[in-house]
Amino acid sequence: MPNTGTTGNISFSRPGLVAITMGCPVGIGPEIILRFLARRKLPDKYLPVVVGDIGVLQRCAKELQVSIEIVAWQPGDQIDVGKIQVLEPGESEGYVLHSAELHWGQPGRETGYAAAAYILEAVRLLGRGELDAMVTCPISKYALQLAGYEFSGHTEMLASLCDTQNYGMMMAGNRLKVSLVTIHTPLATVAEQLNQGEVRRIINLTGATLIKDFGFARPRIAVAGFNPHGGESGLFGEEESKIIGPAVARAFSEKWELAGPLPPDTVFKMALDNRFDAVVAMYHDQGLIPFKLVHFKDGVNFTMGLPIIRTSVDHGTAYDIAGKGLASDSSLEAAFFMAAQIMGNREKS
Repeated sequence: MPNTGTTGNISFSRPGLVAITMGCPVGIGPEIILRFLARRKLPDKYLPVVVGDIGVLQRCAKELQVSIEIVAWQPGDQIDVGKIQVLEPGESEGYVLHSAELHWGQPGRETGYAAAAYILEAVRLLGRGELDAMVTCPISKYALQLAGYEFSGHTEMLASLCDTQNYGMMMAGNRLKVSLVTIHTPLATVAEQLNQGEVRRIINLTGATLIKDFGFARPRIAVAGFNPHGGESGLFGEEESKIIGPAVARAFSEKWELAGPLPPDTVFKMALDNRFDAVVAMYHDQGLIPFKLVHFKDGVNFTMGLPIIRTSVDHGTAYDIAGKGLASDSSLEAAFFMAAQIMGNREKS
């Protein structure tokens, strides 16, 4: 029976195959892939396959003097441990990339189309059970839109490809896990986008994710308020009493412990003190600023609610240092091992 990452129960009749999509070809994706796979000993149970471009990786390896063999791979091929296996999108996808003509840090329509092609190919093979999880390197939203894709990022694109409505973003590390009610929303419009149904949905999705994907028996979830001091009984705002509080009350479950709304300036410290397993934040920077203070080097972006397993580095394309040998692969390493951990947890469930 083929291994599949599309269900909660995974039967490993072969090693689990983790797709690492290369991201933007002129960002730091190629470099961090090379560093990670050339330096890290990986468990035999979970093996990587890069979905990307062989020419770009070979050029990057030569420029940065990374010594590792890079070979083509197709579904059904054996994994040659000690080499980088690369699956290039097929011609039927319309994928064309002239690697010798690319310039580090200069994205365009061609690189945006290539980055999208890697994602499409990985999702297609995940759906067929030929790959089991995916780890994504960073893409350029600008280049993606130049290529004709109107998604604001990976998360929204993957949700569309998987035909998933109930999804969300969680930033995950060993010490802190944060899920977001609103994601890429201008700060000036966050308040008008908050509503009881959406807060409750993210709470429920967070609880289900902590149980299914992270192995918590009865997770403890904190819900952050929106205003200073949690609104101070309405003195500084009423979102807590009119939206967040009622949503928390309706999201109580025997499957998890739930507290909130709690003052945003103290709730993350409480989580770091092991009083909670995750925090539900109301908006992007409320959650990501404390998260990145703790997990700047090893944070992972995990997409909740997808039928496939997807983790990602928690940083961008870093065009200013692309091709210079300065990029760290620590977030990619964390994302790979978190994908493997989630595969194991789903196998047990």
